[in-house]
Amino acid sequence: MITKLRHDWQAMRSSFWFVPALMVVDAVVLAVLLITLDMSVDLHLAAHWPLLFGAGADGARGLLTTVASSMITVAGVVFSITLVALSLTSSQYTSRVIRNFMRDRVNQLVLGVFLGIFAYCLVVLRTIRGGDEGAFVPALAVLAGLMLAFVGIAVLIHFIHHIATSIQASSIVATAAQETLAAVEHLFPDALGDDDDEGADDTLASAHTRQPWLAFPACKTGYIESLDADALLDVARKLETLLRMERGIGDFVVAGTPLVSLLDPGDLDDATAAKLNAIYVIGRQRTVEQDVAFGIRQIVDVAMKALSPGINDTTTAVMCVDHLAAILTRLATRRIAAPYWLDQGVLRVMARTASFEGLLGDGFDQIRQNAEGNVAVLLRLLGALHTISGATLSPRRRRALGQTVDEIAEVAERSIASPYDRDRLANRVMRVREALFAEPVSFVRTNRN
Repeated sequence: MITKLRHDWQAMRSSFWFVPALMVVDAVVLAVLLITLDMSVDLHLAAHWPLLFGAGADGARGLLTTVASSMITVAGVVFSITLVALSLTSSQYTSRVIRNFMRDRVNQLVLGVFLGIFAYCLVVLRTIRGGDEGAFVPALAVLAGLMLAFVGIAVLIHFIHHIATSIQASSIVATAAQETLAAVEHLFPDALGDDDDEGADDTLASAHTRQPWLAFPACKTGYIESLDADALLDVARKLETLLRMERGIGDFVVAGTPLVSLLDPGDLDDATAAKLNAIYVIGRQRTVEQDVAFGIRQIVDVAMKALSPGINDTTTAVMCVDHLAAILTRLATRRIAAPYWLDQGVLRVMARTASFEGLLGDGFDQIRQNAEGNVAVLLRLLGALHTISGATLSPRRRRALGQTVDEIAEVAERSIASPYDRDRLANRVMRVREALFAEPVSFVRTNRN
């Protein structure tokens, strides 16, 4: 249930309607409060400050009508600019980062400000009456409407600056990297010890490979966005059996195909299948909250688009490699959960979890394959591996880094024609290989407020 609620909250947070709707409600409440204050307490504002509060019914109507019409017009312009930015980002970089724009709190707040001011003016306008109707001008509410108009002008200027900054490649890549690093901190909080190789003990599952398994199909088609690991372990514990995940976070599952399997579970009913399906959150697209590989995928897609012949933007590709190095360096220092989950020493769940080797391949393989002949990108890939190698003593992880170095060296040997450039790359490869056998740099974790 908590996983479902968290997913629903993330979905609302990523929408363009939730925050603006809350701000419209707040604006209506503010209007009602100020009107009620004007009606219930005679503050003699017009007598004390005639320049601020001395407008009659016609003047107040004209002011609020002007503010309301201009705010709804600007809201339409803001929405149009946002759609143009989304279209540009999708075509120039990748559609995977559009969700980050929709989650951008500034974009949501700006739209909410203009719609809220419009709603505020409508509510106040409804209460203004002339002499024939029993004169009433909520002076305090009218002044607040004028002040909100100036707030709208300031917000518009800030929005133009923000949107111009946010569509730059550096901002897009940095935002995706920050979100991915936050997911790393949440999913892998424990540091990897100096003598910890975290290799999976496959003997735990080898005894069950030929035993009968009962598969439970998925009831929905889509990507697995998240799951409740504790609930999955609890099901296996209560049934006193072994559960095997057939699909992991980020995988695409088709309705009717196996989602999980249970080892000789005995008599089970449809309620168990429904409960197992309820543990998973399956949607139309991947999300980064439990899927670090998707965060890496976003940055890789930007690099791939930059390396395409139609764009050929080496600088953006290099920038992507730099941020991938930051993510993988953080991962190199963290313990990644083993695929076998125990309950009081008894194997209960055979999970499909992430691994450092897999995430390293997700980050660098496709960039390496598409960087043939690009000396700058190949050198930066080697530099990134040099940085990552200094963060871990794990022999398993260092072997993976060494294999990636060999793959990059093969691409350089095959695709670089200039002897000078080949020598530069060869020297860089040699230094990285030497670093893989050196002592790692000690990293001190700091508390973040």
